[in-house]
Amino acid sequence: MPHNRLGIGDIELIIRMLGRSIGIKKCHPHKFRRTMATVAIDKGMPIEQVQKLLGHEKINKTLHYGMVKQSNVKNAHKNL
Repeated sequence: MPHNRLGIGDIELIIRMLGRSIGIKKCHPHKFRRTMATVAIDKGMPIEQVQKLLGHEKINKTLHYGMVKQSNVKNAHKNL
């Protein structure tokens, strides 16, 4: 029996339902995307690689998603 592909809305609904089932009120796909970008940057991945991974044409968009922790910025400057 053939199956229909999941659409964007279907994925969003599944993630929201999973989040609610474990008590997370605001659970959505963008949270995972933002977290992945932030962790990648925090672990030292160059911003250009994160940009490519996220599929952004402009670096400014990537910087918006990858919020760098202030403590990591301070540590990076100490190591220079």
